[in-house]
Amino acid sequence: RRAKLRLYLEQLKQLVPLGPDSTRHTTLSLLKRAKTHIKKLEEQDRRALSIKEQLQRQHRFLKRRLEQLSVQSLERVRTDSTGSAVSTDDSEQGGHRLPAAPGWGGAGGSWEEGLARRPEEGGVMAVGSRC
Repeated sequence: RRAKLRLYLEQLKQLVPLGPDSTRHTTLSLLKRAKTHIKKLEEQDRRALSIKEQLQRQHRFLKRRLEQLSVQSLERVRTDSTGSAVSTDDSEQGGHRLPAAPGWGGAGGSWEEGLARRPEEGGVMAVGSRC
């Protein structure tokens, strides 16, 4: 039983960064360092998950924006009765313009603000919601 415990401690030593003062460590100091290391890894994991969710929201927003622009592009180019393409301006379409993409130089604000709005306002879903 003690041999197994010693083996596990040696394996733990290989996994935990011990730092420059690692000449000799007690079991207690090794376990404390392991605990600190685990908490640090958990925090990194939480931050990475948060960034991933933020990027997923931004991706959904940009995907919807691209779809809106594609639809708008199709509406702008109409075919007349002779078959030639005619481009219409905004006044012919009743002045409908899509808002500038948030964070890319328009009056729409930052892309974070676009993410924070509710979906019906042109934002994306809240964290934890599924599409």
